[in-house]
Amino acid sequence: MAAYGRTAEPAMFEKVLIANRGEIALRIQRACRELGIKTVAVHSEADADAKYVMLADESVCIGPAPSRDSYLNIPAIISAAEVTDAQAIHPGYGFLSENADFCERVENSGFVFIGPRPDNIRMMGDKVEAKAAMKRVGIPCVPGSEGALPEDPKEIRRIAASIGYPVIIKAAGGGGGRGMRVVHTEAALLNAVTLTRSEAQSAFGNPTVYLEKFLENPRHIEIQVLADEHKNAIFLWERDCSMQRRHQKIIEEAPAPALKSRLRDRIGERCAEACRKLNYRGAGTFEFLYENEEFYFIEMNTRVQVEHPVTEMITGIDIVQEQIRVAAGHRLRYRQKDVVLRGHAIECRINAENPTTFVPSPGRITQFHVPGGPGIRVDSHAYQSYYVPPHYDSLIGKVIAHGDTRDQALARMRTALSEMIVDGIQTNIPLHQELLNDTAFIQGGISIHFLEHRMNAQKKIAIESGE
Repeated sequence: MAAYGRTAEPAMFEKVLIANRGEIALRIQRACRELGIKTVAVHSEADADAKYVMLADESVCIGPAPSRDSYLNIPAIISAAEVTDAQAIHPGYGFLSENADFCERVENSGFVFIGPRPDNIRMMGDKVEAKAAMKRVGIPCVPGSEGALPEDPKEIRRIAASIGYPVIIKAAGGGGGRGMRVVHTEAALLNAVTLTRSEAQSAFGNPTVYLEKFLENPRHIEIQVLADEHKNAIFLWERDCSMQRRHQKIIEEAPAPALKSRLRDRIGERCAEACRKLNYRGAGTFEFLYENEEFYFIEMNTRVQVEHPVTEMITGIDIVQEQIRVAAGHRLRYRQKDVVLRGHAIECRINAENPTTFVPSPGRITQFHVPGGPGIRVDSHAYQSYYVPPHYDSLIGKVIAHGDTRDQALARMRTALSEMIVDGIQTNIPLHQELLNDTAFIQGGISIHFLEHRMNAQKKIAIESGE
């Protein structure tokens, strides 16, 4: 580990407000404690008894249970920072983490936003603008329309024909798997465009859509980056997040199975260079579709990812601490040569939901026991007698297994899941146990369509057998 330069580093924050909830709020709190920083937990009325609220140095209730009245309530969050004399605000992931207006409000109110600058967030939040920016800095993109789709139906048909079917329509302001529609024929194209525009306007306040080539069997590979305001940037290898349902990740791992090191290095170096050219600051993730040894950029997430622990496990670098340090004006503590690959890590997202229907399962946890042993890490805000509220995302924790090899990481994860006890509610642990024993997943290199195809096949078998 080597710091850039020899000039004195700026002072570290004394107090940070965490503008989030759940396991990421606790994760940020732990990072702050190691850095000697006091924390302020903001919470809704529904989260008053949360672990991270009780462990924070200070806590402020910012509104009732609905997100719009609490975790998305910008004036309430700013007021909480003011009354507690916090110096910086960490947005975590989700909620306001990629809201450029929130970032501006934070900075205009005299606080430091622990994340990128507003212009970077705004650029990457618009998928059309983001794609154009990536092309300018040499990042490969999926073949598609040059910018937003026009209104002229003939021109839309011409663009789709030039790309080649199937195509996928995407909302420029979309994210989280929403605002997408696959079209296989010209006959279905115009109606699909109209529907996606309407949905985009309703969900994101932006009706702009664009077209891309729909890749048949790609993998989802993402590159984690860290950058400071002094134009130092590094990449922390890659993650494979192909195990998805409706574009929502379920299992993530690092590094990606069967990915050639020369390809990894090439795309990683391009991502780091893109950060320098874009004056990017903080943690970020370049997300790609990967097929036939080619990478195609799809979006950049300007925040810490849910799956960041697998990267921490294989590099030994605390991504959240680096976010905080960089926001305080410090230079990155690492050069690219300091980033050493150490074994393999797998993460299973534990959700409070039915493992078959995926219907959320809020309620009180009557028994809660997390696994342990070599290479096991559990990030969770849950505990015995904790009430899982129905108002938010169903994620109650993450189990991460690290091993010298992928096979060892898989074996440790199977053991960990067999030890984990969550009673009183349903969880998706049985689904994870099935997937970890699936032959195709064990071999590695599945596509993003794997889980959907698997579920459809199981449903067909059930129907034919009369179950």
